[in-house]
Amino acid sequence: MKNLVATTFLGVSLFALAACDVDQTEEGDMPEVDVEGGNLPEYDVEGPDVDVDTGTETVEVPTVDVDVDGPDDAEGEPVTDDEE
Repeated sequence: MKNLVATTFLGVSLFALAACDVDQTEEGDMPEVDVEGGNLPEYDVEGPDVDVDTGTETVEVPTVDVDVDGPDDAEGEPVTDDEE
């Protein structure tokens, strides 16, 4: 549902932008700026002490039976990654 709303919004936005006709009527100029020296603030930052321990954990995972059967009327040889 979220993807449908996002796609609809994107489509409407693109349609609205395509309906605009923009013509430049005047060239723009960058302003002239004079910059004199300044002073950046200084900070004294101390990070926290971090101890990282690694270990081994055992996680139980469920056993899953997967039975894959091809169609009864399959023809030809099986395809492997070895063939070039």
